Amino acid sequence: MSDDAAGSGAAGTEAAAPDSGTDTGDDAPAGGDAGALATLASGTRFGQFVSVGVVGFCFDIVTSTALREVGVFPEVAAFVGIEVAVVVMFLLNDRVTFADEGLAGLAPTLRRLAKSNLVRAGGIAVQLLVFTALYRGLALPLSLAGVDLWFVVSRAGGIGVGMVVNYVAESVFTWRVLE
Repeated sequence: MSDDAAGSGAAGTEAAAPDSGTDTGDDAPAGGDAGALATLASGTRFGQFVSVGVVGFCFDIVTSTALREVGVFPEVAAFVGIEVAVVVMFLLNDRVTFADEGLAGLAPTLRRLAKSNLVRAGGIAVQLLVFTALYRGLALPLSLAGVDLWFVVSRAGGIGVGMVVNYVAESVFTWRVLE
């Protein structure tokens, strides 16, 4: 077990008592490959991850759109928005979604943040590729009150696809829920 994992990774955030081993519902894996899939498919954990993602989405869209509107190159604005969202979402996920999965303290938290950024690199790449394909490839003229809404729609498309990649990668590598 690494210093980043606090337990078996089997418990969700609704455990009856710390280390009680109590089956709390859809977050407890049944064992083996089926148990691993059940852990990843946990409705509770995925719902928390998506809720945190909505907050990240807002930070990302506001940051990237504001930068785009002041003349920053669209892909650079998108990347900065993504990184702001990554940090915000990590902090929320670390305290809510995966609160039972990591050691407390500054050093373990900073290790998980660094690992989160590394793990999310795949999701970030997917997000930027989808964004660029939509924004540059389709290039629909859509604006409201001078704001490039096609930029916002394209960002949302990239974020949606990247979210799925990030959920699996973060669950498996950052918070090690399968261990």
